[in-house]
Amino acid sequence: MTQRSFRRALNLRVNRIWLPRLRRRALFVVGGIVVGVAALALAYGADFAMALFMSAQRQWPYMPLLVTPLGFGFLAWVTGRYFDGAQGSGIPQVIAARQLKDQQSKTKLVSPKLAAAKMLLLSGGLLVGASAGREGPTVQVGASIMFWLGRFAPHRQPGLLLAGAAAGVAAAFNAPLAGIVFGIEEMGRSFELRTSGLVLGTVIVAGLVPLAIVGDYTYFGRSLMTLGHIQQWIWVLPVAAICGFAGGLFSRGLIAFSYGLPGRIGTLIKSHPVLFAVLCGLGVAICGLLTDGSIFGTSSEQAKAIMAGEGAPTGFAPLKLLATLLSSISGIPGGIFSPSLAVGAGIAEMVTPIIPLPIAALTIVCMAAYLAAVLQAPITAFVIVTEMTGNHALIFPVMLGALVATFCSKLVCREGVYHALARRILKQAARNA
Repeated sequence: MTQRSFRRALNLRVNRIWLPRLRRRALFVVGGIVVGVAALALAYGADFAMALFMSAQRQWPYMPLLVTPLGFGFLAWVTGRYFDGAQGSGIPQVIAARQLKDQQSKTKLVSPKLAAAKMLLLSGGLLVGASAGREGPTVQVGASIMFWLGRFAPHRQPGLLLAGAAAGVAAAFNAPLAGIVFGIEEMGRSFELRTSGLVLGTVIVAGLVPLAIVGDYTYFGRSLMTLGHIQQWIWVLPVAAICGFAGGLFSRGLIAFSYGLPGRIGTLIKSHPVLFAVLCGLGVAICGLLTDGSIFGTSSEQAKAIMAGEGAPTGFAPLKLLATLLSSISGIPGGIFSPSLAVGAGIAEMVTPIIPLPIAALTIVCMAAYLAAVLQAPITAFVIVTEMTGNHALIFPVMLGALVATFCSKLVCREGVYHALARRILKQAARNA
């Protein structure tokens, strides 16, 4: 081979193989950074909005009876009128977008417009007292960012949405392992070998952003509690079953309202979505008054208090579950991750008089069990709770509780809530095609 031929072959290899490969990897790294920054911005905005509402609610305890219903109605109208696709947690939209082939149909579920709207409307929901979390919305924001960056890719990248969703979980919880597991178990229900390295890299980069800005932290602090005797594990079974049935009922209710109730009630809800949102907001406000305001927002502080043995207002667990259901079916943006963890903590506080386990350990088990029941994704649930509490000594009881709760949840609700809602979105997209 002559020197000219060798140079031509080398240039051809660089232009056709190495440069596109480098661009592809750089795309995922840049995407991870942007998702991490967006997750932090969403976290700060959500926390600020929630703090404002809680401060006002403490000064004027009956304020939610007016502000929350009107706020729900306004947000439901704005979302349905201008930002259709931003409703709810956003995770079903990402699952559906991964299955759609048409790029225009994907854009209706993941886009920069929806990402910006999700961030603002979620903060608006927390500003008026919604029982909602930011983790699910962060997934849609992360997927939307990666999907938009895909236009700069040398060719179609099938792992972009998966990477954005997993990175969103990692950045929201400061839990990179949870992001990876979520991508495998909940988003894809399989792991694409060709994109696995890029997905892991994106998750790592997104997780490093909050670590660099706010430092190392765990969502619920660090717990060193253990269950030292295997005889104590037997109590995990009934507790997990309670959490499983409760989570299954929540999911079944959310799915039923999302698909539309039968008969006249379903017709009225569909015909008057804003009025329905107002009524949902009124229900949330009443739940808040009955629990001294503890069910508003994510209730993460209440969950921490329960874990520390400080107790909770009477009826916290069922009223938090009801408030989260009402917020989720109202049509406003908001996630169910953090509220579900708070419900699990509330169940632990309810059963602690009859369950001879330390309250800290019982709370961790119940949080993982209830979350697993709602998602029907036991691995994701126990990994998230383990990373959020920094407790690895309880990993086997927590795994057992998540598995039992998932089994019990499936007896009540056959399909995981996110995939059931994604199936509805896909059916609607097929009808509109």
